[in-house]
Amino acid sequence: MEITIGVQNVAREILVESDQSADEVSAAVVAALAGKPALELVDSKGRRVIVPTPTIGYVEIGAEAKARVGFGTI
Repeated sequence: MEITIGVQNVAREILVESDQSADEVSAAVVAALAGKPALELVDSKGRRVIVPTPTIGYVEIGAEAKARVGFGTI
Protein backbone atom coordinates (compact mmCIF):
# COMPACT_ATOMS: atom_id res chain seq x y z
CA MET A 1 0.00 0.00 0.00
CA GLU A 2 1.15 3.52 -0.71
CA ILE A 3 1.10 6.12 2.06
CA THR A 4 1.61 9.82 1.35
CA ILE A 5 2.56 12.15 4.21
CA GLY A 6 2.46 15.91 3.81
CA VAL A 7 4.88 17.74 6.09
CA GLN A 8 4.53 21.39 7.04
CA ASN A 9 7.10 23.77 5.56
CA VAL A 10 8.44 21.07 3.19
CA ALA A 11 7.65 21.27 -0.51
CA ARG A 12 7.80 17.53 -1.19
CA GLU A 13 5.59 14.81 0.18
CA ILE A 14 6.94 11.68 1.87
CA LEU A 15 5.91 8.55 -0.03
CA VAL A 16 6.07 5.23 1.84
CA GLU A 17 5.34 1.85 0.28
CA SER A 18 4.31 -0.42 3.16
CA ASP A 19 3.10 -3.96 3.75
CA GLN A 20 1.04 -2.77 6.75
CA SER A 21 -2.74 -2.88 6.39
CA ALA A 22 -4.81 0.28 6.05
CA ASP A 23 -6.20 -0.30 9.55
CA GLU A 24 -2.70 -0.56 11.06
CA VAL A 25 -1.58 2.64 9.36
CA SER A 26 -4.75 4.45 10.36
CA ALA A 27 -4.33 3.34 13.98
CA ALA A 28 -0.72 4.58 14.00
CA VAL A 29 -1.77 7.97 12.59
CA VAL A 30 -4.62 8.37 15.09
CA ALA A 31 -2.34 7.41 17.98
CA ALA A 32 0.28 9.92 16.86
CA LEU A 33 -2.26 12.72 16.53
CA ALA A 34 -3.72 11.84 19.94
CA GLY A 35 -0.51 12.69 21.74
CA LYS A 36 2.44 10.56 20.65
CA PRO A 37 5.50 12.63 19.74
CA ALA A 38 5.99 10.95 16.36
CA LEU A 39 4.33 8.88 13.65
CA GLU A 40 6.33 5.72 13.02
CA LEU A 41 5.72 3.48 10.00
CA VAL A 42 7.66 0.54 8.54
CA ASP A 43 8.13 0.43 4.78
CA SER A 44 8.10 -2.68 2.60
CA LYS A 45 11.90 -3.05 2.93
CA GLY A 46 11.78 -3.03 6.73
CA ARG A 47 13.03 0.54 7.17
CA ARG A 48 11.39 2.80 9.76
CA VAL A 49 9.99 6.15 8.74
CA ILE A 50 9.54 8.52 11.68
CA VAL A 51 7.79 11.89 11.30
CA PRO A 52 7.43 14.29 14.24
CA THR A 53 3.70 14.69 14.98
CA PRO A 54 3.62 18.52 15.13
CA THR A 55 4.91 18.72 11.53
CA ILE A 56 2.29 16.40 9.96
CA GLY A 57 0.08 18.29 7.53
CA TYR A 58 -1.91 15.30 6.22
CA VAL A 59 -1.68 11.55 5.69
CA GLU A 60 -3.18 9.89 2.62
CA ILE A 61 -3.62 6.13 2.84
CA GLY A 62 -3.91 4.44 -0.56
CA ALA A 63 -5.96 1.37 -1.36
CA GLU A 64 -4.39 -1.98 -0.67
CA ALA A 65 -3.12 -3.23 -4.03
CA LYS A 66 -3.21 -6.89 -4.93
CA ALA A 67 -0.33 -8.36 -6.90
CA ARG A 68 -0.94 -8.60 -10.62
CA VAL A 69 -0.17 -11.83 -12.41
CA GLY A 70 0.36 -12.35 -16.11
CA PHE A 71 0.36 -10.09 -19.10
CA GLY A 72 -2.94 -8.33 -19.49
CA THR A 73 -4.08 -5.67 -21.87
CA ILE A 74 -6.24 -2.80 -20.86
